[in-house]
Amino acid sequence: MTISCARALGAAAAEAQFVARLTASAAAGDLLSGAALHTLYAKAYVPPTTFLANHLVLFCSRLALPALALRLFDEMPLPNVFSHNALLAAHARDPRLASELFARIPDPDVVSYNTLLAAFASAGLAADALRLLSSMRLWGLAVDGFTVSSAVSAVTGIASMVQLHAYAVVSGLDSYVSVRNSLISGYGKGRLLEEAEKVFTDMGDSVRNHVSWNCMIAVYGQHGHGRRAMELFQDMARRGFTADACTLASVLSAFATAKDLVAGTELHCRLIKSKFTRDPHVASGLVDLYAKCGSVQDAWKAFSEVDKPDLVLWNTLISGYSLHEDFSEEALLSFREMQRAGFCPDDCSFVCVISACSNISSPSQGQQLHGLVIKSDIQSNQISVHNSMITLYSRCGKVVEAKMLFDRMTERNTVSYNSIIAGLAQHGHAAEALKLFECMLNSEYEPTGITFISVLSACAHTGKVDEGWDYFNSMKQKYGIDLCEEHYSCMIDLLARAKKFEEAEELIMKMPFSLSSIGWTSLLGACRTHGNMELGARAAKEILYLSPSNASASIVLSNMYASAGKWEEAAKIRKLMRDQGVRKKPGCSWIELGRTVHIFVANEVSHPRIKEVYRFLEVMSEKMKLAGYVPDVRWALAKDQAAEGEMRLRHHSEKLAVAFGLMNTKEGEPILVMKNLRICGDCHNAIKIISAITHREITVRDAHRFHFFSDGSCSCGDYW
Repeated sequence: MTISCARALGAAAAEAQFVARLTASAAAGDLLSGAALHTLYAKAYVPPTTFLANHLVLFCSRLALPALALRLFDEMPLPNVFSHNALLAAHARDPRLASELFARIPDPDVVSYNTLLAAFASAGLAADALRLLSSMRLWGLAVDGFTVSSAVSAVTGIASMVQLHAYAVVSGLDSYVSVRNSLISGYGKGRLLEEAEKVFTDMGDSVRNHVSWNCMIAVYGQHGHGRRAMELFQDMARRGFTADACTLASVLSAFATAKDLVAGTELHCRLIKSKFTRDPHVASGLVDLYAKCGSVQDAWKAFSEVDKPDLVLWNTLISGYSLHEDFSEEALLSFREMQRAGFCPDDCSFVCVISACSNISSPSQGQQLHGLVIKSDIQSNQISVHNSMITLYSRCGKVVEAKMLFDRMTERNTVSYNSIIAGLAQHGHAAEALKLFECMLNSEYEPTGITFISVLSACAHTGKVDEGWDYFNSMKQKYGIDLCEEHYSCMIDLLARAKKFEEAEELIMKMPFSLSSIGWTSLLGACRTHGNMELGARAAKEILYLSPSNASASIVLSNMYASAGKWEEAAKIRKLMRDQGVRKKPGCSWIELGRTVHIFVANEVSHPRIKEVYRFLEVMSEKMKLAGYVPDVRWALAKDQAAEGEMRLRHHSEKLAVAFGLMNTKEGEPILVMKNLRICGDCHNAIKIISAITHREITVRDAHRFHFFSDGSCSCGDYW
């Protein structure tokens, strides 16, 4: 053997050893070892080869280092199609950039197409995925099982799914187990449970693999069939398949969807002896289960058992907190803790924490999050993040900013329209909301049931009865949308607000659901507004019959009696509530100033500056009376309406919060007050006059909607 041959063989062996170690580092996710190998490669002054450079790019791809992969690619002497495919895989999380890189490949092969197809699938870009598949067939490229699997993963429409299934059968590609597994998952996402079951059953024991069982269990979870998922899990074990973290997470997801806490807890108990509860994937399922079932403390315990939580587990915890308004602060704290732990928030992180921030309606927190979203430059799923920001701004009383964000979005979907239409409706901009809905109908986006809830609500707050009926009837007839109880509730509310009580009551009796309190509740609120005592009492009794522990119905009925001066009847209702242990939710209002939230309740005594607030209101009351304000003592609910009643009205929580805001902000600066219950009629009239006297814009968000007070009028047009 010549010396040159020996050197060549030695170099080849060293090169192979280097690639083997680099591959092992990538498989283990060991960035430090990979970086050390790269440094060694650079310092050794090894003549650059395409083979070595390709594996370095591939290493960056597997460890999600797209910028470094691009730099290494640019330094390559002679990149080949493998080089381009490795670079393409590194940028698969950004379909737009991946498309640009794909266009630069001189002669793309099947792997190139499959990589871009997978990028489209992960981003849910069904149309792009199908166009790329058609292009592959047009150019005569050999479509394989991975191609079809990626295409199936991308589509959501039933027609496209059926077409792809037929193509797989005709082309013989359904023989690939990966294709059948993707069909099971695809049918599951498309809510076609029977079709998914058929694919799974037809596979037979000889074809099914571990992933097949996991896919079918996950489909049962998506449909809320917790027990069936558990039975399949047990059947899987009997047939010799060992459960892994993915299997257990799918079963727990099924229990979470079905909100079956008992079954989920039983499985948790069985897992405690194993090490699975410390697995981040399984822990995510446990956190999701407990959070959705209302056991938030147990969700935290399941999270705390994991030594090294990953980003998905952090997101699940934040999402779980965001489901409960009382734990919204914990969601924000967990988000910050996640960042301190070294994790960069992704699109899911932002959607979850923005949802939590929406619950507490904090403008300062919202603006901070928006700034962080912009700095983070989220590449994937930007639409969901922007949709969440629209909802956040709307709930913080900044509907103008929400509309600006909507107008600037380069890409929108149905949720985008739903979010802004709901925001405009809540702020009293009903005409603009309905106009935007008409624009949506003329676009490519189909309305959903959620869309019509906002549309009917907009009609209800503007008295558009005829338009409301048209929209209500068109849901099933024109758009094939099944009406739910919320749609009926909005329509009943619309009719009752317009004093069409007989039509509202008739619609309640025609509701195609088992009797519930939701329709009567909508009717009761309007009865109180219009003083229809007889129908209001009947509505309240129907609610209490169907839901005996419903505190709001008892309170509204008691207040109606008190407003009408029927103190004995009001006292009987209050006594009945005490006897049954039904407690009224205390009313409170709060205002955020300088990132500090100040909370007030009626007749507040604990706030350190409450005496100043009372003195301010005394002075303001005299100015208001000169401007024509007359206290509406019917809302005081006090027998001594002349003295005690007026004092009670003056110390309602929303008046205290407004007064504190006026005292501690600059002249002309708008203020925002939040209230957990519905604003009372006297406070509504008083704040209108205060806005005129102080020349301030005052926004009050109550439990139903936003009231924008300016120059003595309100955005609701006194129709709320």
